[in-house]
Amino acid sequence: MDTLTRKSTSLDWRVTILSFCVVAAVGGQIRYSVPEEMRKGLIVGNVAKDLGLEMKRLVTGRARLVIEGSNQYVALDQNKGHIVVNERTDREKLCAKKTPCSFTLEIVLEDPLELFAVTIEIQDINDHSPVFPKKEINLEISESTPIGTIFLLDSAADPDVGMNALQSYSLKANDNFILKQHTRSDGSKYAEMVLERALDRERKTEHALILTAVDGGEPQRSGTVRIHVSVLDANDNAPVFTQPLYKLAVLENVPRGTNIITVTAVDADQGYNGNVTYSFTHLEDDSSCPFQINSYSGEIKLTGDIDYEMSPNYEINLQAKDPWGVLGVSKLIVDVVDVNDNTPVITMASFSGKISEDSTPGTVVALVSVQDKDSGKNGIVHLKVDERLPFKIKSSLRNYYALVTEQDLDREKQSRYNITLTATDEGLPALSSIKTVVLDVTDVNDNAPTFSQSVYVTQVMENNSPGVPVLQTQASDPDLGQNARVSYLLIDEDVNGIPVSTYFSINTESGVIQSLRSLDYEQVKVYKMRVKAQDGGSPPLSSNATVFVHVQDQNDNAPQVLYPVQTGGSVVAEMVPRSADVGYLVTKVVAVDVDSGQNAWLSYKLQKATDRALFEVGLQNGEIRTIRQVTDKDAVKQRLTVFVEDNGQPSRSATVIVNVAVADSYPEVLSEFTDFTHDKEYNDNLTFYLVLALAVVSFLFITCLVVIISVKIYRWRQSRILYHSSLPVIPYYPPRYSDTLGTGTLPHVYSYEVCRTTDSRKSDIKPTHYMEPMSPSLVSVDKAGTDAQQNEEDSLTMSRLPTLVSSLNFIKNAY
Repeated sequence: MDTLTRKSTSLDWRVTILSFCVVAAVGGQIRYSVPEEMRKGLIVGNVAKDLGLEMKRLVTGRARLVIEGSNQYVALDQNKGHIVVNERTDREKLCAKKTPCSFTLEIVLEDPLELFAVTIEIQDINDHSPVFPKKEINLEISESTPIGTIFLLDSAADPDVGMNALQSYSLKANDNFILKQHTRSDGSKYAEMVLERALDRERKTEHALILTAVDGGEPQRSGTVRIHVSVLDANDNAPVFTQPLYKLAVLENVPRGTNIITVTAVDADQGYNGNVTYSFTHLEDDSSCPFQINSYSGEIKLTGDIDYEMSPNYEINLQAKDPWGVLGVSKLIVDVVDVNDNTPVITMASFSGKISEDSTPGTVVALVSVQDKDSGKNGIVHLKVDERLPFKIKSSLRNYYALVTEQDLDREKQSRYNITLTATDEGLPALSSIKTVVLDVTDVNDNAPTFSQSVYVTQVMENNSPGVPVLQTQASDPDLGQNARVSYLLIDEDVNGIPVSTYFSINTESGVIQSLRSLDYEQVKVYKMRVKAQDGGSPPLSSNATVFVHVQDQNDNAPQVLYPVQTGGSVVAEMVPRSADVGYLVTKVVAVDVDSGQNAWLSYKLQKATDRALFEVGLQNGEIRTIRQVTDKDAVKQRLTVFVEDNGQPSRSATVIVNVAVADSYPEVLSEFTDFTHDKEYNDNLTFYLVLALAVVSFLFITCLVVIISVKIYRWRQSRILYHSSLPVIPYYPPRYSDTLGTGTLPHVYSYEVCRTTDSRKSDIKPTHYMEPMSPSLVSVDKAGTDAQQNEEDSLTMSRLPTLVSSLNFIKNAY
């Protein structure tokens, strides 16, 4: 039956090793079982397949493993989706006697955040043999020891577990002792040697026995120890402990050196045979036991550290021995009481340190792992965040918390948060730990530029120089970087049908508005434009402001006389009857000034007059009135010069000549005003046109001269070529130029009328036709006069024509 059981067990073990990747995927959790001592690089499991994830998801989600503690036994191969062995795993080092031996890790994926729990169970292999703490066990047994006396033997230590752990003991066959095996509550086994036949020192003083410890692995491993039994003289009483079982509870924070208990054994023998010594037996490893017993007093002290999280209880076998080797046994069970001696540990499983300010409430900022090694309430942890911050904590998987946003964020109000996380357990007293992380809020273009004022008003003097700054607009944007870079633009609108961009420009960087041309108050008094401020975001945001530019008037226009009209062809005169009384309204000088304000206030003064005592001019209205009674002695021909001046600084002015005829009938006016036509200075422009005509003719003459010379040179070169060639030469005679019969370059006869004005200092050529103005309110005196007088003036003017005639002859001869 034992053979069959052993074979079945061996078969199960082989099946376990061959199929070491047993996967259980329930609710996003998977479990793998692997044997210990696997070499680095071997595959533990295909998590991509078992979790139903695509390889692309592992890469884009930046998959990584989060493992408790500092040991990184496995690693994640993102390219293949495998969990592989990263370092050699020793189950005994990792879990000691704990079974099953497993550790949990998490696979974290981002964008979106996903978390998968993976449990990896480390299966034991039979890599250790049972080892006894001593190479030899020495027993001194009195020959009077009764049959059935039990001798507790040192237990062998095998760090393996399960079937690979210690399974049984065997004792080499002998005549006096048999072996009994027992199992403790924790599953460990120990052996007792029982005296089956009384010892006889006279027959045999020493016995040599072999104790063998065997595990259940495949292949099977074993360890042996030599038992040397010395037979002593009779000692018929064995020590007896006061209690068959000692049990106590010890706090895990008890300091070293504390006496936790004193055990006592009584030997009924007297004298030397009643002396008792105490000791521990079946210790697997002397250094692993945190207790020490005084051999003589039985006091048990704490010599090492005890930790509930590592070992919650200890079971120790006690032995009392008299000088003759007679033993008494008992047991000590020490329960370690957990105290809250471990503070929670906060680990940022996933934290980028940045978040966009347009993140919606509920956005995950970080994934936080909190671990507390204590148990019970001491290990229950609560994570909190400052309530004044726009964040809150949400519970996730076991011992994991999500830090999420609770409100909308605004980088312009607060660009950085110092987030303090506080983890507190439920122990008494409670322990807590604090971790502070810095979260930067990244900017988005959520603010449009804002002008310092919505309406800008400025004033510019007209006739300004182009390029002069008018004013500076300024807009600010509370965003950051490119989102806060403001550019200024003019919104092109029409001003009197002309785009405003032809008058002004704006610097895109500084917002300074400049004039592109000289402004004229008389054309446009107020310019209204809109300025656009646009940031550099994507998409850009903008805002507008209105700019009013008021043009200030300058006194840049002289008064213009509207009446009386100054004609160039006839003399215009106002007629005043000789019977006119004082204050008679002769006429009114009407003038305007296109300027405004004081620059357009006009005043009238009489500058010259034939008779200053006869007329006056109204200072404000320009009315010409008589200031005395007209008499027969007053000359018929009166000439007034009126001075019109504005009120600007400096002032501008204009003059107008008013001819007044003091007469009662038109024949008298015609006889007196014959010479007025020659007093008019109408020939000023004629001189300019004559000079211009001479310049044009001179230019044409020079051009023709250059062309003729070029033709002459060209033909001379052609004649030279023909001369050296064998072709017949045809002589060339240039055409003759003649001005007879109108065949020259001036084929037409031009007629000029030369006249001499009454001003002897000016003599010009004037056209033969004159425009005669007609006005119902004026008296027009024709310039015709008598033929004798005209002929006399023509003869006087002829003396000034030689220069003109000589110039015309020069041009004619040249052509």
